[in-house]
Amino acid sequence: MIEVHIRTHVPTTEIDDTITLDFNTRQKSRIKVQTDKGLDVGIFLERGKPLHIDEILISDCGKKIRVNGELEPVITASTEDWLTFSKVCYHLGNRHTRLQVGDRWLRFQPDHVLTELVTKYQLNVDETPAIFEPESGAYAKQSDGHSAHHHHE
Repeated sequence: MIEVHIRTHVPTTEIDDTITLDFNTRQKSRIKVQTDKGLDVGIFLERGKPLHIDEILISDCGKKIRVNGELEPVITASTEDWLTFSKVCYHLGNRHTRLQVGDRWLRFQPDHVLTELVTKYQLNVDETPAIFEPESGAYAKQSDGHSAHHHHE
């Protein structure tokens, strides 16, 4: 098994292999997986920093492995109405729901209560499996090295 301890966001065309992972697996810092070509890999990264799609992992032996997103069960809800879309985003955000947000569409992991909420607001609901890459959150560490602080009194 090869081991990975280094990750980079620098794009490269010199890829040796890929790994295709669902959202929950990409959240882990210690992962044992097989690459898409069947190579056993142990990934050991800093805790609290999930893998992102298109990141490049560099193994101890120098292999470059790109992270791909896996199709998984999700709910994609959409509308043409910006006001309705904004209201639904507000209510889902108020529940601290992990959301992937697009242009008048949003995506979340299956949950019957949340699906009922978006249906109540008459959003179109699509249950087609898709890659899930939600927003990292307002208090996540920024890519420029700065972090925002979130305090509860």
